[in-house]
Amino acid sequence: MPARGAKWGRVADQRVQQLQHQVRVKEERIVELETENSILHLKLAEYQEMIGKSNREATRFYFLYNEKQYLQRNIHSTLIKLYQVIQKLKQDIKEFHSSCLELIRNYQDQYRVCLSEIVTAVHRTQLYNEALQSHQSRAVHLEKCLQEINEQYQIEKQKRKLLHNSLVELKGNIRVHCRIRPLLPFDNEFDDPVQNSSLCEKAIHAVDDETVLVKCNRPGHPLINKTYNFERVYGPAESQRTVFGEIRPLLMSLLDGYNVCIMAYGQTGSGKSYTMLGPHLPDDPALSLDSHGDLGIIPRAAEELFRLISENPSRSPEVEVSIVEIYNNEIFDLLAKDSCTLVSGVKRDVITTKEGKKELSRLTYKSVSSAVALMGLVAGGLRLRVKHPTLVHTDSSRSHLVITVTLTAASPPDSSHQQPNPMLKELICPSAPRTAGGEGPRASRRASSPGAGPVGAAGPPRQAQARLQLVDLAGSECVGASGVTGLALRETSCINRSLAALADVLGALAERRGHVPYRNSRLTHFLQDSIGGDAKLLVMLCVSPCQKHLAETLQCLGFGSRARQVQRGQAKRGVPASGKSK
Repeated sequence: MPARGAKWGRVADQRVQQLQHQVRVKEERIVELETENSILHLKLAEYQEMIGKSNREATRFYFLYNEKQYLQRNIHSTLIKLYQVIQKLKQDIKEFHSSCLELIRNYQDQYRVCLSEIVTAVHRTQLYNEALQSHQSRAVHLEKCLQEINEQYQIEKQKRKLLHNSLVELKGNIRVHCRIRPLLPFDNEFDDPVQNSSLCEKAIHAVDDETVLVKCNRPGHPLINKTYNFERVYGPAESQRTVFGEIRPLLMSLLDGYNVCIMAYGQTGSGKSYTMLGPHLPDDPALSLDSHGDLGIIPRAAEELFRLISENPSRSPEVEVSIVEIYNNEIFDLLAKDSCTLVSGVKRDVITTKEGKKELSRLTYKSVSSAVALMGLVAGGLRLRVKHPTLVHTDSSRSHLVITVTLTAASPPDSSHQQPNPMLKELICPSAPRTAGGEGPRASRRASSPGAGPVGAAGPPRQAQARLQLVDLAGSECVGASGVTGLALRETSCINRSLAALADVLGALAERRGHVPYRNSRLTHFLQDSIGGDAKLLVMLCVSPCQKHLAETLQCLGFGSRARQVQRGQAKRGVPASGKSK
């Protein structure tokens, strides 16, 4: 209503201005006509004086007189019309004035109503502002409380993780991590768009850093959600650096004398080789991780291992490397220099040492003094590894790769003393300085020997070993999905049988059976000490997020769940070294 009153006011003002302008024009016209009338009177007087002078003058005067009369008549008629117009304008102005007064009264009424509403709104706004300030203050207080609770939660979470790791150490459980790879371009290789959209839907999700959610959405079946818990779960967006950060403490345990095994398990194309090696090794092994941030566990472990060794040059152990592949249930030495079998490697057999350990007869060991040298041997061994393309993966590994790094060092006389669990020590004495990897005080780690065996107080130092095994298992696959035939079919059969044997071994260990079938496969026989012995074993489950791989994913997660149930007793330091072939 205020806007309508303002509009009528502007219209009235414009109409008044128009009428006033017309009145001024008419008044100016009257003045002009009166001026002309005066001039004509003057001329008439002149003409009257000139009548007596001549007839010509009289005749002229006659015409002028007639003209004057005509003009006077026209002026009178014009004045009458102008008067009528003026009277009409005055009437219009009077009516307009009356309407303006009415509009003004309406505007004033509306103004008073709007002013009252504005005052009410201002008062309400003030109340809202006061309530908003109160809520903001409350929100700041809640955010502060939330931050404090979150900090306390992180502290408690870290303590729980340390206690859990301590429990894993005491029970000898197998650490199981799960990594979900992201969706990749080859996941969408279907001609049928409907089938493509349903099978490439994400079915695997990382709920948090310890829980995996599997959505079983099969056609014709109800939706079933299953959850699996592991020591660590990596989502598709987590980097290689993050994955290795969780594994780094095991390398510190290696230098403390414990055997360590890191094993990647999963179906073909699930990201095992990417996790262990990266997308590809650099052509120049001397390139650092800063240039290749996507490198996997093996190159990062090599660099970290020699970095830790360099921290105590006076106690540097000898580092030796062996590389084997298990292909078609046969073990091949990829570092052997037999010229006749240079391409495929040399077959080796599993033997039992005097200490009861499982080793390969006449296995080739190469001494290395740097991460560059170690990765050079790995790159050479990978070139000999058997790979064939399948419908599931264009660069599928057809063998299990086992890289063994052995550290040999002299044990000091007091090294038989068992050090307390560093994680328990951290909980008891939280003020003790910790290393970046969280394996206990740096001074304690440097003071302890890498893998000492018991010796007499006056006896000479003895050689002790610690062994790191990095295992990139071949991927399990469905024969129908991979489309393999002939030799590739035999390879797939051997791979699946060896992985089944590995699952049987873990099942027997978890159920504490009297007999564990290690000898059912060369893979489990060779890795017997790591699987069922005193090594610290970490299994990295690699799974695809696609719905089409759901069956293989469930099998992989079930394998990891069984592995977590294995209790082998507390891990022990390495024993004195036995002889080996070089």
